[in-house]
Amino acid sequence: MTCVEGGFFNMGSNGDEVWRSDGEGPVRQVKLNSFFIDVLAVTNRQFKAFVQDTGHVTEAERFGWSFVFVGFLRDKRRASASGISHPQSTWWHAVRNSCWKRPTGSGSSIRKILDHPVVHVSWNDARAYALWSGKRLLTEAEWEFAARGGLDGKLYPWGDELTPEGRHQCNIWQGRFPDANTKADGFFGTAPADAFPPNHFGLYNMVGNVWEWCSDWWATKFHADSVDRNPSGPPAGHEKVIRGGSYLCHHSYCNRYRNSARTKNTPDSSTGNIGFRCGMDA
Repeated sequence: MTCVEGGFFNMGSNGDEVWRSDGEGPVRQVKLNSFFIDVLAVTNRQFKAFVQDTGHVTEAERFGWSFVFVGFLRDKRRASASGISHPQSTWWHAVRNSCWKRPTGSGSSIRKILDHPVVHVSWNDARAYALWSGKRLLTEAEWEFAARGGLDGKLYPWGDELTPEGRHQCNIWQGRFPDANTKADGFFGTAPADAFPPNHFGLYNMVGNVWEWCSDWWATKFHADSVDRNPSGPPAGHEKVIRGGSYLCHHSYCNRYRNSARTKNTPDSSTGNIGFRCGMDA
């Protein structure tokens, strides 16, 4: 972990690139206390240690399936799961036996990707890990403050240019989504948790690679009238905030691999591109 010194920062964005329906704006000044944050997203190796120590069974394991990107499936056939649907079902398949230790279903394993972020973990699973480790999930404000790395008003953790001097800074979809990934950034699927250069706070992969669960309940207007000191989101809700984008993000449909971008998922949901990192009070 590393300590992020508290202070004021401008949260959100008003630029042309924002998803206004997501409530990215308006820009507002927020003050945070100092906090600790994991330098890396929680890895498969770390989550395996948690499971071995506690016997935790993830929600994907209990449900018997999780969502997998169709490009990882050999037969391109969606596994049958009664009543299961997804608004992006053309590239998400509900795959039986897919979970954190079997990322693409039966026959797959994490043996060669122990240093990659764990995926197929729900918000509830992430919170259980955080409690076990003596930590907690980050608030959305803490996450954005950390992602910005002290660069006020910038699009990305490293600045405003996606590939400065032609160098890739994050793991997102390269090519034509969803059927042609050139892997120009070096990866198809997750990358090691320490891939690409860190931001000015020493944090790796704050955008791209995997979405990261935050502690806040989702709302699109709550922050406009909420407190500006250590905000923690609305008191209740139905979905939890996720931040940072993932290896499936592409400018043609989801340019949410930006500091201010946000979206959500239900706390019992799991997919092959959502992970998390933890925080702690300073």
